[in-house]
Amino acid sequence: MQSISRKKVFFPLNPAFRNYLKMYDREIKLPISYEDLRYFDTGIPVYDKEGKDTLWESVIYPPSMIQRLHGGLKRIYSLLKAGGDQAAEEHLHIERIDYCTFGNSNPFRIKIVNNYNEVYDYFYIKIADSSRIYGLELEHILSPYWMNFLIDGDTLVEEHIAGVPGDVFAMHYINRPEFNPKRIAKEFVKFNERCFVRLLGDMRSYNFVFDITQDFDDVQFRIRAIDFDQQFYEGKKTLYMPQFFKENRVFVELAMKHLNAEVVKQYQQEERALMARRIKAQRHRIKDLRDVIMTDRVSLPDKIQQLGEELAEHYEDAVFSRCKTMGEIIERSLKRLLVRRFK
Repeated sequence: MQSISRKKVFFPLNPAFRNYLKMYDREIKLPISYEDLRYFDTGIPVYDKEGKDTLWESVIYPPSMIQRLHGGLKRIYSLLKAGGDQAAEEHLHIERIDYCTFGNSNPFRIKIVNNYNEVYDYFYIKIADSSRIYGLELEHILSPYWMNFLIDGDTLVEEHIAGVPGDVFAMHYINRPEFNPKRIAKEFVKFNERCFVRLLGDMRSYNFVFDITQDFDDVQFRIRAIDFDQQFYEGKKTLYMPQFFKENRVFVELAMKHLNAEVVKQYQQEERALMARRIKAQRHRIKDLRDVIMTDRVSLPDKIQQLGEELAEHYEDAVFSRCKTMGEIIERSLKRLLVRRFK
């Protein structure tokens, strides 16, 4: 059984990282902070359609706070979605603010509704933590998906990532007759490889979602991470490999049933090749990010040493064991994508 740190250490953003975020338009002055949202009076449990407690609470604020709070949240949504254009704000309203009592980050989830057509959207406000923000940036650069988020001081605003949660997919979707199990297995193998190479940990089924798309006569699947708290923090290498979490056993069994070793290796190499192309396409940005990570403190010395030694053994590459920071470890991991002699 995998063992994740019960309470992850939060690391503040250092000045160099803030300069990077400003340079790439991630840091901006926001009208509402995470701290502002903490002053609620009470909370009501939020239940799903089956009556199960979601571990979220719908929070209630003093009447004196509502106007400023809702106005500020609508402005944040405009900054996140429309580059600050305020034209749509007059026909938006904040329907609900939820607070999560589970996990490390204790986020707020904002439900915002368009008055004209009742279409709603979500976004999240969290405490800014270096590990999470590095994770978001690496996802933006190395995955097929653009990540939309903003920073202001100790406040992080994240766009909602739509999809079917992995645990829900495993329970209610995976055996649908119209779904090709080989395509699901293929996507899990590629997702597993992407997480391992870029060292994104704790990808249990409830920390990723399935994006399901109809494509001609078949259905395509894409897996997207939705939690980035465990970006290169832990020391055990298998914590960066979704295949080793018991919550993902159903996807591992699907891959074992439908894919042979040669096909798995092919999909792994395909994913590595795609990541290498993304690195080359974003070489200036990733160099700037690398320069920041190399000297930043985002984990603990014993974890850095353990991960370096385990990756050195895994890859038969002694350079990993000599790494002194997580920045050096991730640099070596990504560099392996670009050098053909590495296997």
